[in-house]
This record gives sequence, C-alpha cells and structure tokens, in this order.
Amino acid sequence: MMSTSINKAKAKTAVVALGGNAITREFEEGNIYQQFANTRRALFGVANLIEQGYNLAITHGNGPQVGNALIRVEKSRDQVPPIPLGVIVADLCGGMGYMIEQSLQNKILQRGLKRLVVTILSQVIVDRNDPSIQNPTKFVGPFYGKDEIAGLEASRGYIIKEDAGRGYRRVVPSPEPKAIVQVEILKELIARGIIVITAGGGGIPVYIEDDGRLEGVDAVIDKDKASAILARDIEADELYILTAVDKVAIDYKTDAQVDLDGMTLSQAKKYKKEGQFPSGSMGPKIDAAITFLESGGEKVVITSVEKMPEAILGRNGTHIVH
Repeated sequence: MMSTSINKAKAKTAVVALGGNAITREFEEGNIYQQFANTRRALFGVANLIEQGYNLAITHGNGPQVGNALIRVEKSRDQVPPIPLGVIVADLCGGMGYMIEQSLQNKILQRGLKRLVVTILSQVIVDRNDPSIQNPTKFVGPFYGKDEIAGLEASRGYIIKEDAGRGYRRVVPSPEPKAIVQVEILKELIARGIIVITAGGGGIPVYIEDDGRLEGVDAVIDKDKASAILARDIEADELYILTAVDKVAIDYKTDAQVDLDGMTLSQAKKYKKEGQFPSGSMGPKIDAAITFLESGGEKVVITSVEKMPEAILGRNGTHIVH
C-alpha cells in the first residue's frame, strides 16, 4: 500500500477545480476513450502540485456529461424507469471520480511519487427556499420542439424555456451552495496527505428538513461556487479554477480586450460590479474567487488546463490576491 510522505506542518493545501469541458471537449464526440485521454492531459498541472508537496482536493464539472445522461434517460424511459437529476449527479460523481482517480493514480506512479487518492461523494447543502428553486434558469438536457412543450410540462412537470434562439430545453434550479455534509471527513483525509476527489459537478444538492433529515433536490450546483465553499471549509491556502481561457479578460471579445495577469480582491469586485464578468461565463468563477479570498484564502488562479503548469510558477493565468 502506498503511504503519504508529506510534512503536514509545512504542506500547503489547494483545491483544483477542473471544468467539465476539460474532460469532454466541445469539438469531440465525447466517448469514454476521449474522456480518459482528456482527463490524463488535464492532470499534468495537478501532478506538478503533488510534486511540490501540496495537500489537494480536486473537484470537477459535469455539464456535458449531465446533458448526455439526460438524453439517455429520455431515449430509454419507455424501457426502464427514469433516473431523477439528483441521482444522475451522484452517478456522475462516482463515474467521473473513478476516471480522475485512476488517471491520477497512474500519473503518480509514473512520476515515482507516493500518495493515496480517493473519491468521496459529497452532499452539498442548499437552502430549500433558494430563489432559483422557484424560478429555475439552468438549461440541461436535450432540445425539444415547440409543439412538445405543453405535453412535457403536463406529463413530467418540466419547466421548458427557449435557450438563446437555439431551441427549447428544460431548465432546473441552480441553488447557492452553503456547506458540505462530509466536510469533517474531507478535512481529516486531506490533512493526512490523501488526495481527495469530491464535490463533482458541484456536489449532490440536498436540503435540511425541519427535523434535521436530508432530502435530495433535482438541481445542479455551480461547480466553481461549490469549490470555493469546499476550499473555505477545509481551510485551503489556494484555489485553482481551470477553464477554457488562459487568463481572465476585461472587455472580453471586443477591440479593447485586456488579458489580466493579476487582480486584487477589490479590483475583482469592481470589475464584477461594472458587468465585466457575465453570469453565464466568467461570473461564477469570479464569485468563487471573491468568496474564497473573503473567507481567508491566500490566492486564486484562473487559467486553462494547458497553462496550469506555467501558472503554478506565476508565468501564466490570472492570479487574484488580497
């Protein structure tokens, strides 16, 4: 059995949030062989952090994978019982966690390191009265024809809206994460130097009943916001958010675009207030950075999978500090 070899008194702790699109790329079919290949590629920078002695928690997105799973549910509901969204998220936490865990174990072996890796499914607490539960806006799953909407809403209770002129899709809640049920277990494992893969896809959303029982919610939680809550609660030093761009930009996709090497917390808030970071793209990542830094974190790095090794050395990415 492998053992940990970390000086716990000196080791820094980081959370690395892998985007779901880093595992299933937009221009690919997204079959399992491509997902494994992309996962191995995405973990190069993570392995560099391990070599530097970091204690680590790894989160991941699952947007493309949830969409595919919902299509499977739709296509097979006349043959097998449909699976609700909350359980699909749990299934993907396990399946994608296995893929990341095995790929990282192999990379650790190849580099001659000795660290244990484990996947932990996390239930993430949300407010049962979160506004998004009453007014869902997160698009998921397949597209439908306009003539299908009334029947789907009546028979399945779906809420369906037009998705930016592309067609009609189901919308589901995306409530704000409040806390992670398994946080004490995660803290114990991470403090021992065990690398934990958790809160996949933002974690499995649950709320607390009046008598203290947990109840699942058919919703999806933003992965970056959940990663910030995880980083806060395990008292991490650094948060790495891996996305599709090398650096955060202001005036994005205009002639005035400026890529940012760094920002202070106050600058991030200022740009956010000015509308520089839309809610459908960079906004949640900046929100996550602000949450983490305000709760005592030291640094947030936003960059691409490809540039993470350089970003670790301060040579790329956008570094957000106090």
